[in-house]
Amino acid sequence: MRLQHRLPDPGESWRPSRALIAVPLGLIGLIVTVDLLTAPNIHLGPLLVVAPTITAVFAGPRLTALIGALAVAAQIVIGLFHGGLWTSNHQAQIIALVVITLFVVAFRSVHERHRMELSQARWVADVAQKVLLRPLPARLGPLRIASVYVAAEAGAQIGGDLYAAVRTPRGARVMIGDVRGKGLMAVGDAALLLGAYRAAAHRDPPLPRLVAHLQNAVYSESEGTDEPEGSEEPGWPTGDTSAGERFVTAAVLDIPDDEQVLRIINCGHPPPILLRDGEPTELTVRDPALPLGVGGNVTEDDYEAETFPYRDGDLLLLYTDGVVETRDADGVFYPLADRLRAWRETDPQRLVQRLHGDLVVHAGGSLGDDVALVAIARHPAGTTGRDVSSPPSPPPGARTPPSARRRGGPPSQGS
Repeated sequence: MRLQHRLPDPGESWRPSRALIAVPLGLIGLIVTVDLLTAPNIHLGPLLVVAPTITAVFAGPRLTALIGALAVAAQIVIGLFHGGLWTSNHQAQIIALVVITLFVVAFRSVHERHRMELSQARWVADVAQKVLLRPLPARLGPLRIASVYVAAEAGAQIGGDLYAAVRTPRGARVMIGDVRGKGLMAVGDAALLLGAYRAAAHRDPPLPRLVAHLQNAVYSESEGTDEPEGSEEPGWPTGDTSAGERFVTAAVLDIPDDEQVLRIINCGHPPPILLRDGEPTELTVRDPALPLGVGGNVTEDDYEAETFPYRDGDLLLLYTDGVVETRDADGVFYPLADRLRAWRETDPQRLVQRLHGDLVVHAGGSLGDDVALVAIARHPAGTTGRDVSSPPSPPPGARTPPSARRRGGPPSQGS
């Protein structure tokens, strides 16, 4: 995957079309012509101020200053034509036009600087998303995968939801999660969890050992990290998460190639939904674990994976709580299970795209929370190949999770 390794150039402002530039020029010509053709006691020169003002709406400070200079020159021409350039009236009109032009140019300069800062921030967010939340491969062994991620934070492209999938010698490991809070702290926790997951999942440890490793990584970070230096300054985007209150809900799945099953450890996350013959079924574990980062250090003995049938032709949907907690104008939650039952989709890409579009419509055009969707279709061996380098998928009333609790007795030190 190639990224654009170049910051936006402040000089690369949006360039207005010739038709737009013709508007203030035409106004200047019209005002001057009408003023010269009317009686000397009718003064239209003050109307020239509209030219730089209109230009500032669609052009940068340089073009605005140029149009303003032309307007001042036009005002001087009007004064010379009427023979009263040195009268107090015309001098006051020229000075007022110069002052207003300078004010408009200054305002446009400040606006342009803020626009470039926002553009650079969006560029950084886009790069961070591609580096941190990598697009999932379209194929992973016998699995076909599609995903969608939408950050609800205004102006941002990355938030606290996360997902990852890796190939192992025996199958695939998939994780989806949701970090508590928003802002840089949530993004940092997501980066920590994804890094720990990618480093460990490739080694193909038993699923309980992998989840214990993730729990210890998140817990150690939350216990050992105080508020960042300078966070007391106004505007520091730490979100609403502080030390000791940071955790991640997650579902970690193991999907072997040679068995028609999947194994899952659910850490307080909404249960995956299995679609078989168009009928949705929640894969609710009997003994859900605590969210990652809660409860102290653990060992693999504190977790137990539960097994569910996952056959050829089945479609698995993983999602974050932003899906089921989306409300319409009347406060009605999004009916995920009903939609899935009505659509009877079998293609993962069509499912996530259709679900995303329907969520936006249900929410009235704007989602109030981050949303992550991962759809995984299982196909018979040999029908999809084992090419893990295939192009990645493009980014574009369900029950609430049962209350979480960890198995076993007091936590012990572990991996």
